[in-house]
Amino acid sequence: MSDKPTREEFVRLADPMRRELLAHCYRMLGSVHDAEDLVQETYLRAWRSYDGFEGRSSLRTWLYRIATTACLTALDSRSRRPLPAGLGAPSQEGNAPLVQDIEVPWLEPMPDALVGAGGDDPAAIVTARESIRLALVAALQHLPPRQRAVLVLRDVLRWKAAEVAEAVGTSTAAVNSILQRARAQLGQVAPSLDDPVEPLTPEQRAQLDRYVSAFQDYDVDALVDLFTGDAVWEMPPYTGWYEGPKAIVELVRTNCPAERAGDLRLLPVAANGQPAFAVYFRDEPFALMVLTFSGALISHVAMFFDLRLFEAFGLPATYEASAIK
Repeated sequence: MSDKPTREEFVRLADPMRRELLAHCYRMLGSVHDAEDLVQETYLRAWRSYDGFEGRSSLRTWLYRIATTACLTALDSRSRRPLPAGLGAPSQEGNAPLVQDIEVPWLEPMPDALVGAGGDDPAAIVTARESIRLALVAALQHLPPRQRAVLVLRDVLRWKAAEVAEAVGTSTAAVNSILQRARAQLGQVAPSLDDPVEPLTPEQRAQLDRYVSAFQDYDVDALVDLFTGDAVWEMPPYTGWYEGPKAIVELVRTNCPAERAGDLRLLPVAANGQPAFAVYFRDEPFALMVLTFSGALISHVAMFFDLRLFEAFGLPATYEASAIK
């Protein structure tokens, strides 16, 4: 009789960690689709070598090592995933022609529900939301892959330096040096890993309601008072990005295809631990937008036009279908 562990045993022990491994791969890769592929690869590699797992570390640590190795291997042949604001200066005029670049592998948002940010464990929810914020994941993409892995393993997962060294195939001294450089580079952006994610205040929720009404009523002028003075609007795969309420409103007025109230409908979703909306144009999927607040005002809008995201977020094929119970 064989002592080889059964598939059922492996699935029972490993499957509960799938969402946190997906979050880990997303931080590394910046793409919900790539992260899902790498998690599948992680589980396949783990199952193939499970009979050799000796339990010298926890199963969780072992799976993270496999996932990290898989991500680093994948990143050898993949470009980093930026947002437009990470590529250059903002467009000065909101009415300038839009330029699209479909060759760039743009950063993608992540549904909260897929990585545990919408689950039942309060501690897991907070950790997931803090570590998948859009600005933070965008900043991670600017780090070289090994720096990215070391920083995530040390500062997000709180691994010991020796554990990280084994996971990425280097020395403890090298890990400490890599971590110092990664922290210095990440320290130039906001938010940091130590910034807490607070629930939306009543004032922020009221502001979201006004934001939704402005779009659905096609009241573009109402948007001016909703943004901070240095608010940023970006929308991959379009390369331009726009700073300040005036430029944002001019952009929406010039380039939004809506012509009247009701052309646009916004359906609330949860992405990257932040407020977000699926946008439908005349009942059809149009874009997915993720919002960031600074105090009571909106400081950043990332609008993603990759319609594959609607399926990743489990969204209905039409806005009308969202009303069907």
